[in-house]
Amino acid sequence: MSTNFPNGVSSYGVPLNGNGIPATSGSVLFVNYTDGNDGVSIKSNSIRRAFKTVAKAYDMATTNKNDVIALVGNATHVLTEMLTVAKNRVHFVGLDCASRKYGQGAKISLGITGVATNLGTIKNTGIRNSFQNIKIENSDTVAQGLYTFLDAGEYLYMRGCELYKETFLTTTGAAELVANGDSAQFDGCTIGNDASIITGAIIRPNVTMTKELAGTGKKAIDNSFTNCLFLRASGHVNNRFIYGANADDTVRMLLIDNCIFFSGKNSTALPAQCVGFAAEQTGAWTLIRNCSSIGNTKISTTAGVYIDGPTAVYATSGIALAA
Repeated sequence: MSTNFPNGVSSYGVPLNGNGIPATSGSVLFVNYTDGNDGVSIKSNSIRRAFKTVAKAYDMATTNKNDVIALVGNATHVLTEMLTVAKNRVHFVGLDCASRKYGQGAKISLGITGVATNLGTIKNTGIRNSFQNIKIENSDTVAQGLYTFLDAGEYLYMRGCELYKETFLTTTGAAELVANGDSAQFDGCTIGNDASIITGAIIRPNVTMTKELAGTGKKAIDNSFTNCLFLRASGHVNNRFIYGANADDTVRMLLIDNCIFFSGKNSTALPAQCVGFAAEQTGAWTLIRNCSSIGNTKISTTAGVYIDGPTAVYATSGIALAA
């Protein structure tokens, strides 16, 4: 069967949803960092005549048209500066043959820039944008570049993505994800890694809920994490997977459902709790439902955090038991 995309792409047997290109009324913009060319016109852009950079494809995308940016899955797509996604309803998809929690074929990477405005690899401020089947990493060493992905938008959807920050392992407050968005949903993602040990008596979480890191007035409102894997190699009891530094970091709801907190065997200490805040949240409840933990002491001991499961016992529910 032949399917024509708006840019004239004829695709035989390529799935149009699931792990491939989603059905859309907008344009499909292809990116191949290895063999692409940013001099290609938008009309001639195709899988065989792809743009070279994600930044170029984003420039060509139209807000509110549900345009899809399709990343070839055998390339690391390099950014030279933080990509701020301010347009609405733009969808980034990695062309992988499987929906993976980690090790995705399509990668977006930010290297060493030395530029203070590059807080992370990607910052989302738009509405109803999505990212699927992509590994997003940040190896920048600029002092302000503490994060990989910053969300300050509305209704972000991220599925089957891996977020990895390989630097600032000894810096308090650094994190793979800044969750400052409204109604963001993270599904089947891997956040963090279990190879590089977080050292020192610091709180360097996988996810920071601390308000306004991604923009003035921005907070985590009705955020949810479903079927996600949180990885780390812990070096101190103070380490956390999810953390907020203020009593008003979250609003209405924080849902953590069917997730795993995995502190690797190479860890040198057991984190005292996986999900913790500096103080009980005044604006939201946190519900941790049907989650499991290994290599940690407790799921949470912060007031205002509730744990639900087959054998729900506050703080200790979900801790894996040795055989």
